[in-house]
Amino acid sequence: MTIRPSAVILGLAAMLALPAAVSAKDETPHDRAPAFQGVLNCRGIADNAQRLACYDAAAAKMGEAETHGEIVVIDRAQASAAHREAFGLHVPSLSFVTRALRPEEVNRIEGVVDTAHADANGFWTFELDGGAIWRQISGELWRPPRHGSKVSIRRGSLDSYLMNVDGQPSIKVHRDQ
Repeated sequence: MTIRPSAVILGLAAMLALPAAVSAKDETPHDRAPAFQGVLNCRGIADNAQRLACYDAAAAKMGEAETHGEIVVIDRAQASAAHREAFGLHVPSLSFVTRALRPEEVNRIEGVVDTAHADANGFWTFELDGGAIWRQISGELWRPPRHGSKVSIRRGSLDSYLMNVDGQPSIKVHRDQ
């Protein structure tokens, strides 16, 4: 097998260009709604009057887009509440909600047991105060949960979840709804 020098040069050029393309992509901001990006674009205008006119026009477009449902604006508290409601459910299309949250907020939630009942095998089903239903799939509780028990649920490995009930050792759980 003979390797032509031109093929080697083309291969090396492609490999050298790849990191530049990847780093350029990494430096760009998240895909932004055009109405929001329009406001950000005004920052680069040096003349005060032109910059103000740009901001006024862009803010009006952003307000219209929000009114018509073309963009949705949420704050950190709303993102946290939405994440808490969806925690444990496989909803990858909502991953944009967690951009504003810290890793410990994304990987763990705290809650309070509203109701709990055991099945015939002794595994518990928990309904938390927000309506989420979690089912025990392995592990053992020393004390049965009760109304008002404090729970901490965190991500485990391989899409699993671990729950601590009133400080007891972790049990493996699954979110049913």
